[in-house]
Amino acid sequence: MEIIKQKEVTQGTNADNCNTLEYSFSDKKIDLGVAIIKGRYPESGFCMNTKCKELIYVVEGSGILYFDNSNTTFSQGDSVLINKNEKYYWESNYCKVAMICTPAFSKEQYKLVE
Repeated sequence: MEIIKQKEVTQGTNADNCNTLEYSFSDKKIDLGVAIIKGRYPESGFCMNTKCKELIYVVEGSGILYFDNSNTTFSQGDSVLINKNEKYYWESNYCKVAMICTPAFSKEQYKLVE
């Protein structure tokens, strides 16, 4: 068993409009992140994870997730599964999402692409 207390969480920023909390456990097969997004993220193009599936739960807010050839609306209580190498971007006035990554997230596998 392992616990990460709120005071031990790593705070980060992906952009001016995307702030994160990282819950990085010692288990490299899974982790948890929380993001608050206001506006379009990334500002242009798409983001993608080259190694992880990302299971997203919308804690607060709503918006649109855009994929390469489609889009879907989301709101509080919804969940989305994004596969590795799937390009996407967020558009939201405000949303707070919890993201479980498997295997665990690392900055090296996260890409911004056009």
